[in-house]
Amino acid sequence: MRIALIGPAHPYKGGGARHTTELAHRLAAAGHDVIVESWHAQYPSRLYPGQQTLDAPEGDPYPRTYRRLSWYRPDGWLAAGRRLRSADLVVFALLTPLQIPAYLAILATLRHRARTTVICHNVLPHERHPGDVPLTRTLLSAVDLAIVHSQAQAAQARALAPATKIAVAPLPPHLPAAAYPQAAADVSETQCRLLFFGIVRPYKGLDVLLQALAQAPAHVTLTVAGEFWGGTDETEKLIASLGLADRVTLRPGYVPASQIPALFAAADALVLPYREATASQNAALAFAHGVPVITTTAGTLADHVRDNVDALTCAPGDPEDLARALKTISDPQTARRLRSAVTPVDPNPPWAAYLDALLAS
Repeated sequence: MRIALIGPAHPYKGGGARHTTELAHRLAAAGHDVIVESWHAQYPSRLYPGQQTLDAPEGDPYPRTYRRLSWYRPDGWLAAGRRLRSADLVVFALLTPLQIPAYLAILATLRHRARTTVICHNVLPHERHPGDVPLTRTLLSAVDLAIVHSQAQAAQARALAPATKIAVAPLPPHLPAAAYPQAAADVSETQCRLLFFGIVRPYKGLDVLLQALAQAPAHVTLTVAGEFWGGTDETEKLIASLGLADRVTLRPGYVPASQIPALFAAADALVLPYREATASQNAALAFAHGVPVITTTAGTLADHVRDNVDALTCAPGDPEDLARALKTISDPQTARRLRSAVTPVDPNPPWAAYLDALLAS
């Protein structure tokens, strides 16, 4: 089958770009003729307050990747649609409604000559803007199939586009390539080291984690490593007001793949204090480095861990319940027990199921 994937790829960073690339590799390995139509400029830099691209790839780039789409060149959108009329399947990776005008132009130019699918990393953004709902409704209504990553997301998609076929396929692992995981330091008797990893945005609940940390034993510390949307001022003020200045270390900025092993080797647990979520790769990333997880039950986060085996779970948006989990893992014996049960995720079965969902219609 001739398949075109439209979405971000290297040099764009992050999970969306890695997912598109890994999907292309997997489809090609399954015998399909695959190209990736990626972005030269995905959206105006003022709309994304962080680093957009990387110099070094986070995995093996897919060789047939073409960066010909730009947010400011509608003529390029139309040209892409004309080029892809010979494809059997065109797959759009939806990460933000900012991509939708280009996707709609490509769909219009295809003239229904190819089967079309949209992969919804989020059906709607966690933080909404005017126009998000009508744009997403129009896109979902224009394709043959929408792939979503949870039943909750499926319900949201069906409400927007009742006539479109919706398929649920759990998000398979697409972790950044890095040096071989370093041996983690033994659990300390005197310090419990927590890690918050990734882009800091309101829905991810760092403020809830800080409030919980203030209720945890004094030997529990936290490192926050990732890009801060909107800067660190509000976080620093909260840390100061909670009296946590000597227990919290901020490492603002994107963490390249080469630095991830050392970061996880220095952690006793990764914390995912999300208020809401669709899916996350961070639990799989922690398990790849032998680190247990503390996560809320938002979205599908808890589906990927075993409570009180390799992880502890708590209610989203609840500092007291998260504090309970922090107190539990602050016991070195508990921390060692959870760590001993951690095993890396085998990516092949979930990827096989994902390809089946994508190609079934």
